[in-house]
Amino acid sequence: MTDTLHTPRPKTPSPETNGQFLVAALYHFVSFERFADFRQPLQAVCDANQVKGTLLIAHEGINGTIAGPPDGIKAVLAFLRSQPEFKDLEHKESWASSMPFLRMKVRLKKEIVTMGVEDIDPNKVVGTYVAPKDWNALISDPDTLVIDTRNDYETAIGTFRGAIDPKTKSFRDFPEWVKNNTGLHNKPKIAMYCTGGIRCEKATAFMKEQGFDEVYHLKGGILKYLEEMPEEQSLWDGACFVFDDRVSVTHGLKEGEHTLCHACRQPLTPEDLTSPHHEEGVACVHCHDTRTEEDRMRYRQRQQQIELAKKRGERHLGS
Repeated sequence: MTDTLHTPRPKTPSPETNGQFLVAALYHFVSFERFADFRQPLQAVCDANQVKGTLLIAHEGINGTIAGPPDGIKAVLAFLRSQPEFKDLEHKESWASSMPFLRMKVRLKKEIVTMGVEDIDPNKVVGTYVAPKDWNALISDPDTLVIDTRNDYETAIGTFRGAIDPKTKSFRDFPEWVKNNTGLHNKPKIAMYCTGGIRCEKATAFMKEQGFDEVYHLKGGILKYLEEMPEEQSLWDGACFVFDDRVSVTHGLKEGEHTLCHACRQPLTPEDLTSPHHEEGVACVHCHDTRTEEDRMRYRQRQQQIELAKKRGERHLGS
């Protein structure tokens, strides 16, 4: 990658953040053949610094989100950047009012983001990066087709105005969606975006291989845009889904109002919680009609264990 993001050092939360835990989202594509041997040392550094979250490592690099005390996050990032492969690692910061992860997991994977297409290498072919300050002009251009590369449950709570929603259930579905939509060639420019930027690394590489010439993607993803773009100038509507207990963030990376249905893992608005189909931990407006009574009985038993754990001042693994 030719461009680099400014990666500020972790700092003490300001009064505006109201957060105790620093959250760092990161990814880096690089040839990393020793990834299997790196799992245990990385796990140990995270554990020693009270950092939790998930980091995926593979032959193509690293991807994940971690949270912890600011000094702990700083130590983990310093450890990563001390490795030759990750000396140029970029990350994005936000704050959480409570620890958004239950445990620390370092996982070995075939891909750090799974699209399921062989020989896609963002280090060789990738779209043109567009800084958040330049994004509005690009997507407002009538010659630009804007595509959201995220999945349907993510796009449901927020998106850029005028963007196409492929309504994919999984990133693996995206290549087939592109091949089935020949109308994507009707405009000369393609602008793509995702949560933190990683999916667009592979999505733009795939689009280039499919014969699209002018392919752009939002540098740093939605998270960087929401961090840098003043709300009054923003073309983003709604909230951005994040893969931790905050569920969503809004402009300024403030925690959103969404919660998660523990039956179907769909994000829920405050209005969804008032639905007669909502039963905490058991069903919601999205999954009420798709679950059996046997499913609901099982979910109710799990919810009872979660409530008992709360009374003991603990956190249940299924929560």
